[in-house]
Amino acid sequence: MSFWAILLLALAMSTDAFAVAVCRGTSYQSTPFIGALKVGLLFGVIEAITPLLGWLIGYIALQYIEKWDHWVVFAVMLFLGISMIYNSFKEDDENCDESVTQSSKKSFLMLIFTAISTSIDAFAVGVGLALANVNIYLAAGMIGLATCIMVTIGLLLGRKIGCFIGKKAELIGGIVLILIGVITLYQHLL
Repeated sequence: MSFWAILLLALAMSTDAFAVAVCRGTSYQSTPFIGALKVGLLFGVIEAITPLLGWLIGYIALQYIEKWDHWVVFAVMLFLGISMIYNSFKEDDENCDESVTQSSKKSFLMLIFTAISTSIDAFAVGVGLALANVNIYLAAGMIGLATCIMVTIGLLLGRKIGCFIGKKAELIGGIVLILIGVITLYQHLL
């Protein structure tokens, strides 16, 4: 997988966190840059760790499925892409109308839970990356950095651009994941 494909993958993996950040940002009167950056770092670190965990499991499984690993990569990317596209059309009023009056401890736990829930797809991608023989440290670092940047921007712009734009980013991310899966399958079948 080329550097540009990994970059596209990183951007695609960060779109669901971006959509959540934009929707969360709509509920804040104002978001200070440092606060948005802290949330972005939290999401980025979690999003960087999960593909490493997935890669480890995929690497262990590689010896058992090496002959059809490209089909597994294709299936994982297709499933995640379709899931992201589906989620981009789903109504998500819960995130867009979230109250800011939560206690800071409860709010922090919700942030961690949200970061983990948006990074589950990165875990599955990590499994696929092990099968595609990709430099996982580069990929995980780029995924984490892209997520940190996208979440920070999403929180800062949430009030201005609204949930609609965040959902469209998730749609584009899903399409990119499907394309990466198709390209991987095509390259192995040649």
